Amino acid sequence: MKKDIHPKYNSEVEVRCDCGARFTIGSTADKIHTEICYQCNPLYTGEKRIVDTAGRVEKFKQRIEKTKTFKVKKPSKVRENKKQIKSNKKAK
Repeated sequence: MKKDIHPKYNSEVEVRCDCGARFTIGSTADKIHTEICYQCNPLYTGEKRIVDTAGRVEKFKQRIEKTKTFKVKKPSKVRENKKQIKSNKKAK
């Protein structure tokens, strides 16, 4: 086997989470920073909250609001003209 090709294994590496939790694990990295851990993950805690790091939920809500404004349009004149033409053809 080749020597010195594997990274150094640290048996006690501190993991820091955005929620403030800290715990130690074994890893080849010196420090680990995470956004979600077992103490704040909604799957483990049972809380109903949205984990959104890129603003995707807000963008989705904005798109929904935009579509609501488009759905309340008045009938166009083209539609009214087509209805009149159809009614005139039926009357003849």
